[in-house]
Amino acid sequence: MKVGDICGRNIVTIREFEELAVAAQLMREHHIGYLIVVEPNVADRMAAPVGVITDRDIVVGVIAQGADPRTLRVGDVMTREPVLAQEDSSVSAALQRMREIGVRRLPVVGSMGQLVGVLSLDDVLDAFAEELMDVARSIRHELKVESALRP
Repeated sequence: MKVGDICGRNIVTIREFEELAVAAQLMREHHIGYLIVVEPNVADRMAAPVGVITDRDIVVGVIAQGADPRTLRVGDVMTREPVLAQEDSSVSAALQRMREIGVRRLPVVGSMGQLVGVLSLDDVLDAFAEELMDVARSIRHELKVESALRP
């Protein structure tokens, strides 16, 4: 199974010069805790990920430290140069990388480095659950066929 087959394609992005409050508002509006920071390339109309920011970054890195979030920009808090997953790489390789660096999500890029999605552990669990359901359906169908052939 490839990363591009299961990653989420509904991506919410932000630019690093945006105010931190804008990031928090986007997270609230979209009911998410993860934004990909992009740098658009006007020439080819693609966006490349240059960072990520999470709700945890804002809470633990700003609020808990006593910093004034109104004075900060996304670029002040974001994780720069995030680990990326290639759209055509295997899910197992992406999972191994996620485990190594201790993250729940990875930006997914296409062959030219353009942002195409986000792979989350939830996506992986959903895909594996569907695979397991297919196995269970096969077993049930096998039993029905056998029962029909050998009454």
